[in-house]
Amino acid sequence: MSLNRSRLIMNIVIVVLVIVGVIVMINSKASATGLTETGWANLKFYTVLSNIFAGVVALVQIIMDLTGRRYLKVLKLTATAAVTLTFLVVAGFFGPLYGWLKLYKGSNLFFHLIVPVLCVIEFIFSGDDTEIGLRHCVIASLSTVVYGLAYLINILINGKGIWPKSNDWYGFLNWGFGMGMVIFAGIIAVNFGVACALRKLRRKKG
Repeated sequence: MSLNRSRLIMNIVIVVLVIVGVIVMINSKASATGLTETGWANLKFYTVLSNIFAGVVALVQIIMDLTGRRYLKVLKLTATAAVTLTFLVVAGFFGPLYGWLKLYKGSNLFFHLIVPVLCVIEFIFSGDDTEIGLRHCVIASLSTVVYGLAYLINILINGKGIWPKSNDWYGFLNWGFGMGMVIFAGIIAVNFGVACALRKLRRKKG
């Protein structure tokens, strides 16, 4: 199996699993964790948005491969870093807090685990030989910047609200606005670090 064919298959699988995850999501009922909603309301979560973005990028890459065009290295890095970030946050923070089994049920089995792992494998082993620089890692971290700004603007406009219907659905402002800013900055830094790690792993593979 050639590298391009392997990449094509991997991206097809990613697209299919993201679609399955979305279908399961829109038919889901809210859980007791406060980290899931009913149906389309789940679109407010970074996990869902990042996985859908990864699915869209994978679909575009399929078209690019079928037409003999280039590898979307920056978009792929951005999408892979984003879903890897969700994987790490769930595994290392929300998992111990809420219980891993609750966070790997339904659509979250795809969004928190399967799709992120497949995206990492595809990015590391199925990309071409074009160089990825540190500036690309900076670009890749912008997804959390954009999401964070939208998250904060929503709170500033509509207020924080009361849990579990809070607009601070991740609880980042529970320790005050200043600490919330520190947490957001930390997440952006982690996203950048993840992108750098993916870059390094890809270079080592080559």
